[in-house]
Amino acid sequence: MRTDDANAQVAAYLQQHETKGLLRFITCGSVDDGKSTLIGRLLHDTHLLLDDQVAALEADSRRHGTQGEDVDFALLVDGLAAEREQGITIDVAYRYFSTDKRKFIVADCPGHEQYTRNMATGASTADLAIVLVDARKGLLTQTRRHSYIVSLLGIRHVVLAVNKMDLVDYSQARFDEIVAAYRALAESLGIEHVTAIPLSALKGDNMLAPSAATPWYRGESLLGHLETVQVQRDLADIGFRMPVQWVCRPDQGFRGFAGTVVAGDVAPGMEITVLPSGRRSTVARIVTADGDLDRAQAGQAVTLTLADEIDASRGDVIALAKQPPEVSDQFAAHLLWLGEEPLLPGRPYWLKIGTRTVSASVTEIKHKVDVNTQEHLAAKSIDLNEVAYCNLHLDQPVPFESYADNQALGGFILIDRQSNATVAAGTLEFALRRAGNIHWQHVDVDQGARSRIKHQQPRCLWLTGLSGSGKSTIANLVEKRLLAMGHHTYLLDGDNVRHGLNKDLGFTDEDRVENIRRVAEVAKLMTDAGLIVLVSFISPFRAERRMARELFNEGEFLEVFVDTPLALAEQRDVKGLYAKARRGELQNFTGIDSPYEIPEAPELHLETVHAQPTELAEQIVQALGLD
Repeated sequence: MRTDDANAQVAAYLQQHETKGLLRFITCGSVDDGKSTLIGRLLHDTHLLLDDQVAALEADSRRHGTQGEDVDFALLVDGLAAEREQGITIDVAYRYFSTDKRKFIVADCPGHEQYTRNMATGASTADLAIVLVDARKGLLTQTRRHSYIVSLLGIRHVVLAVNKMDLVDYSQARFDEIVAAYRALAESLGIEHVTAIPLSALKGDNMLAPSAATPWYRGESLLGHLETVQVQRDLADIGFRMPVQWVCRPDQGFRGFAGTVVAGDVAPGMEITVLPSGRRSTVARIVTADGDLDRAQAGQAVTLTLADEIDASRGDVIALAKQPPEVSDQFAAHLLWLGEEPLLPGRPYWLKIGTRTVSASVTEIKHKVDVNTQEHLAAKSIDLNEVAYCNLHLDQPVPFESYADNQALGGFILIDRQSNATVAAGTLEFALRRAGNIHWQHVDVDQGARSRIKHQQPRCLWLTGLSGSGKSTIANLVEKRLLAMGHHTYLLDGDNVRHGLNKDLGFTDEDRVENIRRVAEVAKLMTDAGLIVLVSFISPFRAERRMARELFNEGEFLEVFVDTPLALAEQRDVKGLYAKARRGELQNFTGIDSPYEIPEAPELHLETVHAQPTELAEQIVQALGLD
């Protein structure tokens, strides 16, 4: 019986532990505000450290601590400090602890400004933020920066931890002054719930229990607040939502759609719609590894079978038919830039939203935000750790909801298409009105009809290379040869286009991207007219050349790399441009102070050192196979 009783007690304890709620929170603030000490004190005082860990902490405190003979709780999470000493990238440190009432995962975010993107990583999954403020210093620039990102990422609950109160003699006046300043900031940022607590993380004041040192404070202790705060967001009012993660087809008798319910609930018999296609059906079964369910709620991973055989795939969203989310391909959005290279409008990226990945580009930077003052600033590009308000264009429509209503369908990341690195995190605000007002107009005369009357296959010949490489000379010879053969052509030359269509653009990276985007769209229209188009542009960046290629049908686009060594191009410098660039009179000149990215797999590679322009032009004509 004693053994049975003990087993029953263990089972009851484990069951209680499994059913406890989980709170994810972050600690953020400026350097040396006491974040590590606060987390270390929580871990120590909740008795989650083993005896050997406590002994090691006491020994480390004597050797490396900053508190004399006292325990230095910051050493429990000072792996980040070791990273700092080694000069490597500082990341978010996650720690786990629990009490009888709740389980916790805390993200200790670095305080330095250059690691703002790391702080955003921790905040992206948090329900609550502890913003630490040194009572001696008050609100600092980094306090405002972190609070802005907290609001941007939708965290609605903030604990203002006014730390180091022991160093200001537990002054109520000083506490009230800091709280008033922060509440004004929180109101301007739209942070709804702010709980202010006076603390001394080092001495334990108001950490686990109310402190006698602050008799004027009548609120909860920090741990007491963390154990009881309600942070759940009610998403049921927007209706059922489930992004499809995987189409499950183990045999011909079963076809289900697996995913995690991100809002609302679902039950068999519910009428649903699959977006973006708009096809409708009803839910037949809710399948799990433990058997069918009568109902599934937000947070549950399930497989749905439908009454009808309708087409749905990974990235689609299954939603309540009478209350579906919007579908669009153009948005207003906030971006936090995480990439080492700047954001350039017009450059294509991969956008991942929910389980769907599409091609996207920023069409316009409306403004960037000074996250320290929330001032709106004009900008043509966005650098590391900067926030911007932008317009986005996607190559296909996606189901979405504003981030404020549904983080799963309103939050996204941008991915560099060459390196596959995540370069931005973003939040959707709303669909642009023009996305719903502009539609393709049907026309009866298509590209096939236009090309048949010209007796030719439309093509785009994209000649790329350094200034002075011979692109224009070769393109001109090719057009003359094609014209003599009776073909219909047009030559778009970089210098000529800048006299008209692109006369408003300079030579910054941002303007170069827009320059190529416009020319690629014009070339696409000309091939649609049935022409053979020759494009002679330096087009220095691979990303934009790839973007141009993707506008055309298979086999329509031929990239021609006119390969001339820089030294030879300078010798040919008939316009004197290289000489001016060497003297510093021309900024952002390709090959001198702006890079040229060599094509990786061009259809034609013309080496001008070994052949005359007429020979190279003939190679291009032969490659077209027009004879």
